[in-house]
Amino acid sequence: MSDGAQVIAIFGPTGIGKTAVAVELAERLRDEDPVVISADALQVYRGLEILSGAATKEEQATLEHRLIGFIPATDAFSVGEFMPLAHAEIDKALAEGRRPIVVGGTGLYLRAALTQLDLYPPPPASVRARWTEEVERRGPEELHRELLERAPWAVEGIEPTDRSRIIRNLELLEMGELEPREGDSQLWTEHTRHPTLLAGLTMERETLYRRIDERVDAMVAAGAREEVQRVEEAGASRTARKALGYEELLAGDIEAMKRRTRQYAKRQLTWMRKLAGAKTIDVTGRAPAEVADEISRSLGPAASL
Repeated sequence: MSDGAQVIAIFGPTGIGKTAVAVELAERLRDEDPVVISADALQVYRGLEILSGAATKEEQATLEHRLIGFIPATDAFSVGEFMPLAHAEIDKALAEGRRPIVVGGTGLYLRAALTQLDLYPPPPASVRARWTEEVERRGPEELHRELLERAPWAVEGIEPTDRSRIIRNLELLEMGELEPREGDSQLWTEHTRHPTLLAGLTMERETLYRRIDERVDAMVAAGAREEVQRVEEAGASRTARKALGYEELLAGDIEAMKRRTRQYAKRQLTWMRKLAGAKTIDVTGRAPAEVADEISRSLGPAASL
């Protein structure tokens, strides 16, 4: 394995081609026996492979992927459960002399994989039940306004329709856990558990949006709507139902799915600009092989964070 960075992390918005870059990069690092550790909140679910954009069977045959499709979509799953699993996979790969390539589109899961995340405690069942009842009775928009009045710092990035995040922040506020954190400490830290080269992939906005629209069409053609319907009939968990496009596909509204996906990609790009120490790579008009070449050239003592 090369000196310097021990772990490679590839982050970028949905539809930008992270998996293709990882596969090409692995070709260049064959002597290091690379393995991908997925850092995605929805790719953990078995049964939502098309919708979550998980690596295909062909891609997984070319390059080993871990933490993909190992949780039934009927089970709830959290970043608190994900973090020790990701740490164990990365540590195991390094102990075996292999090169871990962490690939993620979920910012919180990426940080959980690479760092020691300071997680909030779970709420008592009675608190969760009360706020869940409140959001049903009063609506998420009204509770969003209440949260804005009581803890304005906690509302940033939360849409007025995002029931789960509104409920979670109100729970934490009631528990006395929701305090302002200096320097956006939960967004990112350069203090990774292992020396890490973090490559952040960006793309010209209109080009990315066009790719997203095409990707959604391809997902639908590949059976994403039927996939969602099967999971819904089986009793999808509340966390699985958060999958990007899940509700829109249930409603048969493909255009709404495209809009929501573009909005999510915009938030991902905004988050990525806050990643101190990241190597930003504009992939507009570039093939995955060319991007992989640039990442592989960055490996070495100067590349570690």
